[in-house]
Amino acid sequence: MTDARDDARDTDRTGTPDADPTGTADADPAGARGGGPAGGRKVDRRRELSGCPVHGGWEVHEYAVAREVLRHPDTLQAGLGVETVEKLPARIRRPVLYQDEPGHREQRRQTARFFTPRRVDEHYRPLMARVAEEQIAVLRTAGTAQLSDLSFTMAIEVVSDIIGLRHSRPGLKRRLERFFPERFGRPGLTSPSGLYWLARQNASWLRIHLADVRPAIRAHRRQERDDLISHLLAEGCSPAEILGECLTYAAAGMVTTREFICVAAWHLFDDPELRGRYRAAAEPERLALLQEILRLEPVVGRLARRTTAPLRLTTADGTASVGPSELITLYVDAANTDQRVVGPEAGRVRPGRVLGLGPGAAGLAFGDGAHRCPGATVAVLEADALLSRLFALDGLRLAGRPRVSFKDDIGGYEIRDMTMTVPASPAA
Repeated sequence: MTDARDDARDTDRTGTPDADPTGTADADPAGARGGGPAGGRKVDRRRELSGCPVHGGWEVHEYAVAREVLRHPDTLQAGLGVETVEKLPARIRRPVLYQDEPGHREQRRQTARFFTPRRVDEHYRPLMARVAEEQIAVLRTAGTAQLSDLSFTMAIEVVSDIIGLRHSRPGLKRRLERFFPERFGRPGLTSPSGLYWLARQNASWLRIHLADVRPAIRAHRRQERDDLISHLLAEGCSPAEILGECLTYAAAGMVTTREFICVAAWHLFDDPELRGRYRAAAEPERLALLQEILRLEPVVGRLARRTTAPLRLTTADGTASVGPSELITLYVDAANTDQRVVGPEAGRVRPGRVLGLGPGAAGLAFGDGAHRCPGATVAVLEADALLSRLFALDGLRLAGRPRVSFKDDIGGYEIRDMTMTVPASPAA
C-alpha cells in the first residue's frame, strides 16, 4: 500500500513499475495491450496502472489489504461517478450502488430475493438457455457474428428480466450502446466538446426513459410483478429515481457481463488445452474455470473508497495510517494476482487453485464487503450458458484478433472485433 502523494511507486521512463509489490513478475505481458500468450493475460493494463496515479490518496495492490478496505465499516463508496451523484438534490434517492449504511444494507436485504439460488435455478436458468440458443441460431444462420453483439444481447435479456424492463419499444440494445459508448467525452459547459457530450448524455437518458423505463412503470402500476421496478414503486420511488436504478443495473449487469464473456472466450479460443478442458467438464468445473479467467482479467480493474475515520492497515511493508476523508484506490487486477494469496503463476490461468484467505474463485473481481456484486452468480451462469453452447459447435473459429480499448476511470476494458465464424446452416 502506497501514498500517491509521496510518489512511492517509482517508475522508469516507460511507466513500468521498478518493483512488483504483489509478486506478479511472472505475469506475461499482452502484446500491444491485448492478446498475450495462452494462459497469460489478454488485457495488458500495466501502462494504465502506472500512467494514471491517484493524486492525494492511497494506492492498494495487496489482496489482503484491498479486501480489508472493502469490508471496513469506516469506508464509503467512491469513484464510479459517486461525486456526480452527490450533487443531486437531497430529495432524490441515490441508486443502491451509491448508498452506504444504513440505507444500503436495507436495500440489499430487500432485493436479495432476486438473486437467491432458488430464484436463479427456477427463473433465470430457463431464460438463459432460451436466449443462448437464440444467439447460437443467429451465428449458425449467418455463419459469422460478433461475440460482443451476442454477449450483449444475452446480458440485456437476463438483466432486463431482473429489472422488469419487459415493455420496451424496439431498439433497447441500440439505445444502451449509445448510452455506454466505447469512447465517452467529458460533459461540460465551457467547450464545444463538453456541450456536445452534455447534450448527448441528456438525450440518451431521455430516450431510455421514454422508450423503456416509462412503459415499464406504467405496466407495473397496472399489474404488480416480482422484480426490481415493482419493488421500487412499492418504496415510493419517482420515475427519475427508477431510471437511475435501471441504468445502474444496466452498467453493473449488462456492460460488465458482455466483456466477461468476451475475455473468457478469447482465452478459450487461444488455449486448446483450456478449451478441451472446458468442453469436457461438468457445469461446476466450467463455472470455476470461468471464474479463474475473471480473477486474472477483472472487468473493473479499479475500485475506490473514502475513509470516514482514521484507519490503520497492516501491509507487507508495515503499518499504514490513513486519515479520515482520504481516498483509497484499490487495483483489483493487481490484488487478484498477489502470489501470497493466489499462489505461483498468479499471472496465468490455472483452474483448480486453492486460494488463501477464502475468496471466491474470482478473487475480488466482483468486489467484496457491503458493495459486493449481488448478481455474481447470475453473471457466471449466463456466461457459461452462452459459451458452453458456442464451443460445442463444430467448426467454430475466431477470425482475426480482437481489439481492446480502455475505460480509465474504472480501469476497465472493452473487447471488440471478436468475429466468430462457423459453417453456415439454413435458417429453420
